[in-house]
Amino acid sequence: MAKHEDDKHKHEHHHEHHMHHNEENHSKHDHHHKQHSRDDHHKHGHEDHDHGGHGSHDHGGHGHHDHGDMVDDFKKRFLISLIITIPILALSPMIQDFIGVDWRFAGDMYVLFALSSIVFFYGGWPFITGGISELKDKNPGMMTLIALAIIIAYGYSTMVVFGWEGSQLFWELATLVDIMLLGHWIEMRSVMGASNALEELVKLMPNEAHRLDENDQVQDVPLSDLKNNDRVLVKPGEKIPVDGTIVDGKSAIDESMLTGESVPVEKFKGDEVIGGSVNNEGSLTIQVEKTGEDSYLQQVITMVKEAQESKSRTQDLTNRAAKWLFYLALTAGFATLFIWLLLGYSFDVAVERMVTVMVITCPHALGLAAPLVISVSTAISAKKGLLVRNRANFEGARNLNAVVFDKTGTLTKGEFGVTDIVPDEGYRKEDILKFAASVEQNSEHPIASGIVNATKEKEVQLGKLTEFESITGKGIQGKVDGQKVNVVSPGYVDNLNLTYDQQLLNQMSEEGKTVVFVLLKDELIGMIGLADMVRDTAKEAIATLKENGIHSIMLTGDNKKVANWVAKQLEIDEVYAEVLPDDKANQVKQIKAKGWKVAMTGDGVNDAPALATADLGIAIGAGTDVAMETADVVLVKSNPNDVVALMDLSRKTYRKMVQNLWWATGYNIVAIPLAAGVLAPIGIVLSPAAGAVLMSLSTIIVAINAKLLKA
Repeated sequence: MAKHEDDKHKHEHHHEHHMHHNEENHSKHDHHHKQHSRDDHHKHGHEDHDHGGHGSHDHGGHGHHDHGDMVDDFKKRFLISLIITIPILALSPMIQDFIGVDWRFAGDMYVLFALSSIVFFYGGWPFITGGISELKDKNPGMMTLIALAIIIAYGYSTMVVFGWEGSQLFWELATLVDIMLLGHWIEMRSVMGASNALEELVKLMPNEAHRLDENDQVQDVPLSDLKNNDRVLVKPGEKIPVDGTIVDGKSAIDESMLTGESVPVEKFKGDEVIGGSVNNEGSLTIQVEKTGEDSYLQQVITMVKEAQESKSRTQDLTNRAAKWLFYLALTAGFATLFIWLLLGYSFDVAVERMVTVMVITCPHALGLAAPLVISVSTAISAKKGLLVRNRANFEGARNLNAVVFDKTGTLTKGEFGVTDIVPDEGYRKEDILKFAASVEQNSEHPIASGIVNATKEKEVQLGKLTEFESITGKGIQGKVDGQKVNVVSPGYVDNLNLTYDQQLLNQMSEEGKTVVFVLLKDELIGMIGLADMVRDTAKEAIATLKENGIHSIMLTGDNKKVANWVAKQLEIDEVYAEVLPDDKANQVKQIKAKGWKVAMTGDGVNDAPALATADLGIAIGAGTDVAMETADVVLVKSNPNDVVALMDLSRKTYRKMVQNLWWATGYNIVAIPLAAGVLAPIGIVLSPAAGAVLMSLSTIIVAINAKLLKA
């Protein structure tokens, strides 16, 4: 994990010196403005207190309910309906005609009616309820279209069985339900499950806190019992339970999960801390300032929720096509009825024509047109390490104008690496690295791991370490092969009045690098600069996006100098640094306001609202669960190049879907007028049997075409 699992830091020998540079670069005020902007976005919309399970977001109409159960439910409904369909077909006079047999018997129509009722109510139920909820949303789609067709087919056929003149359409009803259930089952099986982003956010908070009473005795209490001005003890390595102010102690706090700041932040008495961040080093006593609804994390939760609600209205391609077919079915159906009546035919005949038209308008092939493409596309994307969670937004990826990248953990690895080794005269770079790494070899600190990793790349042998100690505020010292070595902060070197290249140090700090000095027998022998390492793949991805005319933008909570240094290496044109998490979503909104389609790529909690706001949210797989849950697509391999692959796949998938929808509805474009009786005057009315043959043909073509999708 890029965001260091923080229990690693519970080590005695914490190098406060490594953090020392923070005081120079991000002088405390940075952190204050980070904290305060939260109060600005007042308590909007915190009336609803049920922040728990919002599992009910119906993204894109359907397909994202409680995933596992839904998939099994559709599968079961499909299999049972399919079995009952066999006798329905055998009992249908039309099918018997078609194969030239006569299996009629007394009361056969009632048996047919009973079997069809089971298929209608059991198999058709998800479509009827789905249709009702789409109509409530005033957004008819696939479910409404299917519901219309099956209700009309069932209602009309039932009237026929009980004495109305005409021919019943039970076979049409049963096959429609079967194919639609099959399509939904295939689609749901291939698309990932429901979004639990909000539950994931809640998990970030510890559930208990160590509260101190008047006599400084510790009591463990649930978070909900904490009130403002209570004092809470936070031990090293623990998560901070609430937003508050430090009243005692000092520590380095890892806020990277929340704010995107890549380096742990030194905090002293009087500084503010955020609930959910991790206390790395010292014990802290914190006075509670904000609880429950007002806390930072709760506000992030609200923003994510609002963004998701506004987004779940978008419909994917099939639903948009279905919406038009639904209107077409109604218009064509009633037009047919009136024209046949005007031409003087009996009401029975006119109704039969109308019903045929309405039922035919919902093509069987439509049920499979998208799901088959989706399952092929999902299989291809999974092989490429892309998990697609929201279809509608993935389909839109082909139109993107801009991609916004979070810096820490997305464009960079989120871990320190050595960027510069500056030896003093008479020493080689290898020597400096060897002494530093030998002293650091037992430390778990991110900077220590950076220095030790560099020796592996350069194949430098470590010396033998003895008498290791960590001197608070001064760094660490130990004997390497019997010689005394210290690795210390710039501040410590200044106190000793040792001379070094100050300009170089300033230049490195400007670039956001952390600098440590190496002393051998109290003599300065060199300095080492470290920084969050840029991913090579990020460079390639941005170059490719540029070629395709897509604008790359960097958005980060980290400080400007670091951001600009990274941007220069990657050749990114636009950089927004020191952006507060609640502001990330606003920045994305501003870019959208230009009329652009925006993707956001990020990996932390602080990216979640922006991921939910963007047209396409892309989470980097090594990031936090929250980011993955809010995103539309997850990149399993944390490789920014996959953003390019994803847009490409979206383009191909979309093209294939459009082809399939044409094949599926093309049959309708021919069949509807024939069923309506356009050619009736010259004796050609589409016989239901011929309709059935055409229908199965278009379904087969659609299935074959879907399989031809290649990445």
